[in-house]
Amino acid sequence: MTNISSKLVCILILCAVLFGACNNNKSGAENSKAILDTVSLSAKNYALAYQDGDKIVATSIDTMKQISFGGATDPAISPDGNKLAYTVNDSAGHRSIWIADMESKSQIQLLVNNTNYYQAVWSADGKAIAFNIFNKKNLWKIGVIKSDNSGYVMLDSASALNVYAPTWKNEMEIIGHDLANLYTFDISGKLIDSKPIVGLIGKDLSIASSNRFFYTKNGAKLIFNAGNTDALPGLTGPSEAVYVLDLASKKVARLSPKGLNVPYVFVTADDRIFYSGAEQPFTQSKIYVTDLNGNSKAVVDKGTNPTGALK
Repeated sequence: MTNISSKLVCILILCAVLFGACNNNKSGAENSKAILDTVSLSAKNYALAYQDGDKIVATSIDTMKQISFGGATDPAISPDGNKLAYTVNDSAGHRSIWIADMESKSQIQLLVNNTNYYQAVWSADGKAIAFNIFNKKNLWKIGVIKSDNSGYVMLDSASALNVYAPTWKNEMEIIGHDLANLYTFDISGKLIDSKPIVGLIGKDLSIASSNRFFYTKNGAKLIFNAGNTDALPGLTGPSEAVYVLDLASKKVARLSPKGLNVPYVFVTADDRIFYSGAEQPFTQSKIYVTDLNGNSKAVVDKGTNPTGALK
């Protein structure tokens, strides 16, 4: 993969296009909006999306072109690199997920009758999107919707479980956790597996609601980020790192280097591991890519929350 740095140049910046759409929620919230900074690009091979301050950047490694969105968070690039899902926060404090076509520049809001859903993640085949959603019982659940914006369902809607940080195990199964257990659901919402997290990763690592678990393509390993006991001078709060668990041997290995605080990790369906982290003085975060052996390299000099398309 060619390194991407802050020196990447937007080839054309012709206009700022403001997109607004009526909010489908019944809350009376103001219309949500996001700003697309660039004209559409004919080459759609975007490979990486990440957060840069208050905007999202999607970049094509092959063409070295960029497209950026202001007023949006939680970038999620589709596996084919053609679309981008993201979260919009409105002035009333509501969160909703939108999808942009990066060629036509069209933007649509996911058809979910809710005022608090965010952090989209695409299935490997690009046919569905999972996300966290806050239900009427004040519990976090997993929502799933088809990429054509139809067929929304809330998984496990009747139970008293909180489920955070959903990711796809495969096209038919989704995982999430409640800080204590790692759950696997099928796409109909049936709970098919539950494992105690401490039994997987041990007692020395800690999990927050934002930490995510990813199965490798063959299902043999789990990749995740977690809090640890590292003492990093100048860091406010606990340190985090990226780890891989071999499910057969039960061995946990660290993938990100010591001295780096890593609050975010994303794994593509072809097992490339992207993460964002900062080292002392912890004022600027870079984006890295690593393999399952911990061979890491920086690919973006300034950015957070990366997601990658398939090769």
